[in-house]
Formats: sequence, structure tokens, C-alpha cells
Amino acid sequence: MEHGAAHDSVWDCGRARFDLTERVVVMGVLNVTPDSFSDGGLYPDADAAIERALAMVDEGADVIDVGGESTRPGADAVAADEEQRRVVPVIEGLRRRSAVPISIDTMKASTARAALDAGADIVNDVTGLRGDPEMIGLAAARNCGLVVMHMQGTPRDMQQAPRYDDVIAQIRQYFQKRLETTRAANIRSERILLDPGIGFGKTVDHNLELIANLRGLAAGLRPLLMGVSRKSFIGKTLNVDTSERLEGTAAAVAVCVWNGAACVRVHDVRAMRRVADMTTAIRRRVRPGIAAA
Repeated sequence: MEHGAAHDSVWDCGRARFDLTERVVVMGVLNVTPDSFSDGGLYPDADAAIERALAMVDEGADVIDVGGESTRPGADAVAADEEQRRVVPVIEGLRRRSAVPISIDTMKASTARAALDAGADIVNDVTGLRGDPEMIGLAAARNCGLVVMHMQGTPRDMQQAPRYDDVIAQIRQYFQKRLETTRAANIRSERILLDPGIGFGKTVDHNLELIANLRGLAAGLRPLLMGVSRKSFIGKTLNVDTSERLEGTAAAVAVCVWNGAACVRVHDVRAMRRVADMTTAIRRRVRPGIAAA
């Protein structure tokens, strides 16, 4: 994407380095959980999960995001040893069979450490490195990519009554503070993507407002990762259940990409790779100074 500053042109994930001016990064979702909102229980063992990951790579995924603990609204916490039992064999097996960059979706520093040791390249923390006091030190010590997300509350309570005076301004301020904290910990900004946390402590209106106003949300900070795939704001807007959210996801992904998202986290990789690439091709033909009719 065309992020203005050279500072925004790279996402450095250690062994993997993404040129964000080339194309949108597509992150494929691989939940090895019994209770995730969309794909929980689909991959009951490591072999099934690895095969799904390899299929997503064939479909165009640039990164595979492996999660062993559901963060859907109301989800119960999972013990670290159980989370690691779920994710580590998948990461080890996938790393043996593919060079694809692997992300670990976790709030726990011990699980992040085990995943990085098993071959992961990125830590995707829904708490923005705030949930576990050891996470920021681990992030500073390891040359991995990072996704720093915004969440109001916790997965257990985040959707009970989310409120903002100005959702754009407050999340932007949060990003600024998190980047100050990571800089103080000697974490280079090029390692970080920011995620506004669609569905994490937001109403339908908050989610729609964030997607519509991405350009001002993180301008001059760091590029954005957007996780809109199959989420409940689509279901509530279109009055459809989880299995019927492909078109709504495609529309949301297209608008995110149009508005400058550097990475999209998706379940339907083949379709969303094409949506992202087509949107990018059109966006690159915009003539500066010519307003749309």
C-alpha cells in the first residue's frame, strides 16, 4: 500500500520482512481451539491443522496466525500449558513443512516464548502487550514481528457495554501511548503493526466508524492490521449467521484495503486474497486531486 512515510514501508518480522508497498499482507486464521466463534473444533489434531495451514498458503496466505485460546466475547481463559499443548505441535510441524511466516495469537508470554522457540515469527497479542507483564520484555528480547491490538476490557466482558467519547481519537491516543512504551523498551517500530481490534470492546457502530475512518486512525504512526473476517458486526448489519458472512467480509476487507490497511486477517484466504489484490489494483489508479463523483 502507499503509506506516505518510508518508515511505514516495511514490517520486520526477523526471518521474514514484508515490503508493504508491494501488496497487502494476507494473514490466514488457524484456530486450534474447540470454541472459537467461526472455526472452533474444525482442526482436532495437529496434522489436520497443519494441512489447513498449507492449504491457506496455496490459497495466497502470506502469514499463518495460530491461536490456541478463543478470544470471542465471553470466552473463558485457557491455562498456559493447555494453550501450548494445542499450538506448539502445529507450529513445529508447519515449520518443518513450510517457510511461511507464522504468527502466534496469544496473551501469555510463556506461550509466545514457546511458540517462538518452535519456529513462530510474530506475536499477535490482543492485549497490546499489556496483559502479561513479561510480554514486553520478551518482545524486546526476541527479533520477532508484533501486532499491538486495542481492546476495551477483556474477552469475558468487552462486549457488555463498550463506550467511547470519540472512538477514533481514543484508539489513536492508545496507539500513540503503546508506541511510546515499546520505544522505551527498545522495540523498533518497524517490527509493529497496529490493530484497532474490530469486535473487541466495540459496538456495531464503533466497528463501522473505525473501518470508514482508517486513514486518520494511525496516520504517521504505524500501518494497520485489520481483523474483520466473519465478525458479528457483519452478522448484525446483514442479519446473517457466521456461515453466511463471506460477502460482508469481502466488502469490509475491500474498504479496509482502500483506506490503507497493510494487512488483513481472514478465514477465507483465496477469496480475500483476490479482494485485496483487486482493490489495490484499482486504488493505485487514483489520480491525485480528482474527487470521486
